[in-house]
Amino acid sequence: MSSRILVAGVGNIFCRDDGFGTAVAQKLAAERLPSGVELRDYGIRGVHLAYQLLDRYNLVVLIDAVERGGPPGTIYLIEPELNAAETADPPRVVVDAHHLAPDAVLALVPLLGGTLGHVLLVGCEPQSIGPGVGLSPTVERAVERAAGLVEDIVWTAATAPAELPGFVAREIGGT
Repeated sequence: MSSRILVAGVGNIFCRDDGFGTAVAQKLAAERLPSGVELRDYGIRGVHLAYQLLDRYNLVVLIDAVERGGPPGTIYLIEPELNAAETADPPRVVVDAHHLAPDAVLALVPLLGGTLGHVLLVGCEPQSIGPGVGLSPTVERAVERAAGLVEDIVWTAATAPAELPGFVAREIGGT
């Protein structure tokens, strides 16, 4: 059975660097990706993404701007904690059609009756997420690095899935 992999760019292109996920998805659209990889730009359609995740994927790679306190343009590889289904009280998810962050999307999936496989988030520290169109120069330069990281992840997952956990552990601690 072949792997099903979803690569999903998310973010708001009208809020400067929040459009990072969309920009990376556009860059990846010009690249050759392995068989079994679905590349989609969800923009601000987080609810649509949550429903898409009801189709079981072996790996989901989300791409978004993430604020973690690093210098603008820093690329992060994050493994979100997916323990919502294990808690007695499911998390409260506020559905806002214009801003549904990846953690809220992931929390919504079990509430809709779905199950998540392996999820990774490739993020970039934004310089500005205020109103405006276009990425800041610093974040624009990070698009190619992030696209390369996503390509490495999906090629590893498609050709040597047993190596993915080690790859992720190395990359999370690196710069």
